[in-house]
Amino acid sequence: MTDRPSHLPGRLALLADLNAAHYITEGLLTGKEDVPAVALNKVTEPLPGNEARGELQPVRDLVDDAMHVFGGEKVTAADAWLAPRLHATLRLTRREAADRRLWNYLALGVAPDYVVWRHTTEPRKGEVPKVAPTRFRGAAYTQAFARLWWAAELFRNGSDYGPVAKVCAHQDMLNTALRLAAIDHRPTAQALVNLIDRGTVRTGREINALLQAVNASAATIMYDVMAPDAERDGRPLAQWIAGAEWAPAVPRRALPEGPDEERAPEESVAALAEHFAELFADAPVRGRKAEGDEAE
Repeated sequence: MTDRPSHLPGRLALLADLNAAHYITEGLLTGKEDVPAVALNKVTEPLPGNEARGELQPVRDLVDDAMHVFGGEKVTAADAWLAPRLHATLRLTRREAADRRLWNYLALGVAPDYVVWRHTTEPRKGEVPKVAPTRFRGAAYTQAFARLWWAAELFRNGSDYGPVAKVCAHQDMLNTALRLAAIDHRPTAQALVNLIDRGTVRTGREINALLQAVNASAATIMYDVMAPDAERDGRPLAQWIAGAEWAPAVPRRALPEGPDEERAPEESVAALAEHFAELFADAPVRGRKAEGDEAE
C-alpha cells in the first residue's frame, strides 16, 4: 500500500497540472508505489506569504487521524469528519481554493496514502483495485481534497458545519450536488439539508431523483429571486482567515467553527424546502411505486 511521503517540508506548496501528471503512475493508482517526495518537491512553487495557514503539518495530522479513526469501518465515513476540519484548518478564500495546484500538492505531496486508502475502488472480476487519476488531479467535485473543501464551503451555514457533516454522510448528495451550479445559492443548499433532516429523502436513489428535479427546475425558476439570500459581508471571512495566526488546532471530537457570517435566511430555506419537496413528490424514483399502484 502506498505510504506517507518520506519527505514533508514545513509548508504547503503549489503543484502544476503538468508536473502532477508525471507522478500519477499506474503503480501509485494501484497502491503499489510511493510518490518520490524529494523529486516532487523540487518542481513545486511556494505559497505566497508566510502565514500560519500555509503550514503543512496540521493538514497531515488531520489525514493521519482520519485514517486511524475510520480505518476499521467503511472508509466513506471519513468524509463527514474530515471535510469541515480540512476547511477550518486551511482557511482559504474561494479564489485560493479555485487554484487546482494546491489540491494537486495535497494529494501527491502531502497525503497520497490517504487518497489511495480512501478512493481505491472495488474491482470488477479480473481487475486490480485502483484509484481513478481524477482523485489526484481533477475537477473540484472529484479531486480527493477539493471535493471535501468545497462541500464544506457550500453547505456550511455561516459558522455552523453541522449541515456539512450531514451532506457528506450521503455519498450521492456529496458526489452529485457539487456538480450543480444552483448549490452556490445558500438557501438552496440548506433546503436540501432540510429535506435530509425531515427524512423526505433517505436513499441514494431518492437523493439523485431530488437533485435531478432541483436542477431541471432551476432552468425555469430563479431560486435566488424566489428565496433571496442575505447580503454577503466579506469582513467575517477576512477576520477568520487572519485568526489562523493564533488559532489552535481544530477539535477532533466537536465540530470546528467557521467564519462568523450571517446564516441563510430561514424563510428562504423553508420556502425552497417546500418547493423541493413538491418537486420530489413527482420525481421518478427507480423502485418507488406510483400513487395508486397495487401492492404486490
